[in-house]
Amino acid sequence: MTRGTHPHDPDRPGRRRPDRAHRRLLGWDPGDHPPRPRAVPVEATQGLEEFSHLEVVFFFHLTDQTDLNLGLRRARENPAWPEVGNLGHRNMRRRNWLGISRCKLIKVDGLDLHVEDFDAVDGTPVLDVKPWFAEFGTRGETHQPAWVTEMLGDYFAPSTEA
Repeated sequence: MTRGTHPHDPDRPGRRRPDRAHRRLLGWDPGDHPPRPRAVPVEATQGLEEFSHLEVVFFFHLTDQTDLNLGLRRARENPAWPEVGNLGHRNMRRRNWLGISRCKLIKVDGLDLHVEDFDAVDGTPVLDVKPWFAEFGTRGETHQPAWVTEMLGDYFAPSTEA
């Protein structure tokens, strides 16, 4: 497959990159589909503004749930990258259709959480929000395959789309 044609390739025209704009994460309507958690009291966000980052658990609501391949596959179907099992990917093809994104908290306004770099499309159902505790971060050195760095090197770079 040529670069720029796979649905999740950052060079594909019209691809939605991670949000850099401020996003509203809470304050959902319990009648939404898929169902979101019941109403959240405004007190739930008290003290959250003291944190710089959040971890957000969300539901991949736009994914075709018949498109689940638990076998080996190459990221973005790139023949230069190795075949990897389902748990070696971070894409939307998950058994439980859940995603996790760490984003920067800009502002708390009642149940409206304004964030940047939330790696989901607008309207994504948010299931849970957790403050990022530095002590829960990586301990020790980290490593990853070179193909991951190649694939995501400019993932959070500013979009060139108008």
